[in-house]
Amino acid sequence: MKKVLISWVLAWVILPLWAQESDPILRSKVVTNSFWSNWFFQLGADWNAWYSNEESSLHFSKSPLKTFRSNPGISIALGKWFTPSLGLRTKVQGIWGKTVTDENNDGNGNKYWILNEQALFNLSHMIGGYNPDRMWSIIPFAGAGFGRTCTYDLYAMQLSVGLLNEFRLSKKLALNVEVGWNRCEGDIDGVTSGIHQTRGWKSHDNNLYGEIGLTLHIGRSSWDRVPDVDAMKAMSQAELDALNAQLSDANAENERLKGLLGKESPDTSKTVKEYVTAPVSVFFHLGEYQKIADPKDLEDVKSLVEYAKKNHVHLLVTGYADSATGDETINRRLAEGRANTVAGHLVLLGLSRDQIKVVSKGGVNDLTPESYNRRATVEVTE
Repeated sequence: MKKVLISWVLAWVILPLWAQESDPILRSKVVTNSFWSNWFFQLGADWNAWYSNEESSLHFSKSPLKTFRSNPGISIALGKWFTPSLGLRTKVQGIWGKTVTDENNDGNGNKYWILNEQALFNLSHMIGGYNPDRMWSIIPFAGAGFGRTCTYDLYAMQLSVGLLNEFRLSKKLALNVEVGWNRCEGDIDGVTSGIHQTRGWKSHDNNLYGEIGLTLHIGRSSWDRVPDVDAMKAMSQAELDALNAQLSDANAENERLKGLLGKESPDTSKTVKEYVTAPVSVFFHLGEYQKIADPKDLEDVKSLVEYAKKNHVHLLVTGYADSATGDETINRRLAEGRANTVAGHLVLLGLSRDQIKVVSKGGVNDLTPESYNRRATVEVTE
């Protein structure tokens, strides 16, 4: 008993520290919340079936619905998510069970309870990335604990595994459908003699259950995404590049006007084209090509679109990926996708698709830091 309590304490101390150091989410990073955030309470009703080690050499029906081995039950649990994909819960379940030594239903009732500490793994967030509006989450779990048969006043150690399906009803409430297996020492059903020395499934008392219930999220239940610092720096650099380009254009315009004023008979019927030489960058997050990191990047593109429409010139859109992440095939696909995404925005801004040229450079290492290479550039071309 003391070892179990020590294990529970260590789980609640070590797991939060590990979660803060290494977020196991694969596709989207979030800021770890305070200890008092992301708690939840669960209440459920189940149908449990017992398979004892005493029946290992007997030929009883294995159906979990047989009255000599099944009964209804209830459960309550309190837990916390340390990241969107990793959590702990303390669960108590039981009340009505069966001691399976024969196929008669008379007198084989067994009042019991099982206390488990379980680690939860939200596969939906791990694989699909954090999404606060996800309607269905698949959550495997595993744990350990102990149980007590109140009818026979005996205790038993046990292990547990199962699968929790959580269906979002609202921001604070979810519907649970859960199946699980509690593998217990042989005296959880009150029978301590005549145990057959077998291995595997038949060597222990086994409790299978199916459960339906509700989860109530307590306090704050959402997560803040980690800001993409590199993208923010890149956007700032893009703004500086745009200002420098505007200053260069202004200087060129001043020189052009001075030249016109110095002529005795300026040819006013001739259109003097203005060329913007500096490309404008539009940045993307790691692995993204359909969504621009910051829509403000398109503000700098609008002037190029107006210029291209007025002077009947083409705009060249060049897509890039950073060579430090992903293989050649992935980087080529990302670069092409980024270029086509920006080209689509140029069309939405009113530029004819015939005036747009698209080029993909694949993975490059032209800029530092590497995140600056996750971009598409737009520039004037003939």
